Amino acid sequence: MNTIIIGGGPSSGKTSMLLHIISYMTHCGLKPSVCKIDCIKSNDDLIYKSMNIPVIQGLSDSICPDHFLATNLPDIFMWSTKNSCTHLFIETAGLCNRCAPFTDKTLNICVIDSMSSIKSPEKLGPLVTTADIISMTKTDVISQAEREVLSYHLSKLNPTAEIICINGLSGFGSQTLANLIINKSNSIEDLEGSKLKYPMPSANCAYCVGEIRIGKDYQQGMINKMSF
Repeated sequence: MNTIIIGGGPSSGKTSMLLHIISYMTHCGLKPSVCKIDCIKSNDDLIYKSMNIPVIQGLSDSICPDHFLATNLPDIFMWSTKNSCTHLFIETAGLCNRCAPFTDKTLNICVIDSMSSIKSPEKLGPLVTTADIISMTKTDVISQAEREVLSYHLSKLNPTAEIICINGLSGFGSQTLANLIINKSNSIEDLEGSKLKYPMPSANCAYCVGEIRIGKDYQQGMINKMSF
């Protein structure tokens, strides 16, 4: 089965883009499935159910969504296998931008909101630098010059990634991206033993495990203090 992980900042257009891709792939006779990872609440699973697409949803709650995904990834893969799907799409929430959910066995897509700052790709860190494909959304509302500048910045950060413009409303560019996914993704037997393309934070402090009080007396574990 082919597994594709889609990551990006909140409201960058991940779901809108994915809906167009899935619609095209089902029209081509393929059977995609979707796993939606979010933090607190999401109703996106209802959209996929209305399209008769196998879908499972996980809410990470108090855990970082990237940690949550890494913990559940093999089980998500097995769920999709049992549904006899050809492709598994995992759409995951983005939070601190310090982590990246991408692995060495999956096709990894980073979604960039073209309406955000020209400096935002640098702030997304490994989400941009470890992606196989970078999808620029909302490019219809910026100028050609702005698209070229943003694309240039992205190519400097990740010279090997394919960069594609997508319109989540009209679907422009979605067939190109869908065909790229079909051609670039490789079928794998399982995700056991796969590796993250970028390590997650190693620190565990008191606030990671529920501490809410502020002050040096409550700062335990691995911490990083500023110099003044």
